Amino acid sequence: MTTVTFHTEGSAITGFDAKGHSGFAQEGEDIVCAAVTSAVRLVECTVNDVMGLCAAVKIREQDAFISLRLPGGLSAQADSTCQALLTGLMVYLTELHDEYPDYIEVLEA
Repeated sequence: MTTVTFHTEGSAITGFDAKGHSGFAQEGEDIVCAAVTSAVRLVECTVNDVMGLCAAVKIREQDAFISLRLPGGLSAQADSTCQALLTGLMVYLTELHDEYPDYIEVLEA
């Protein structure tokens, strides 16, 4: 199962951890893992490469782990954009959980 944990401070999302293979299908054919990976990478690329914010990212391919933590001291506009991105990711992954409840779990911490 893939578990995605969103980290919050108050009402703000500060980052997430995604770990584990979903087990929906064999590696390379797993649509749930592909959906999660694509969405997570889109957010990471938008935050770091498009917005240039230098969020801390850790990736461990051997255990299918990726984490992202937003940097502190963001401008109001950058923070608003990041909150929209992370909230959208949470909504998307929650909807994916609704479709595949045995293969993905979404948590808040």
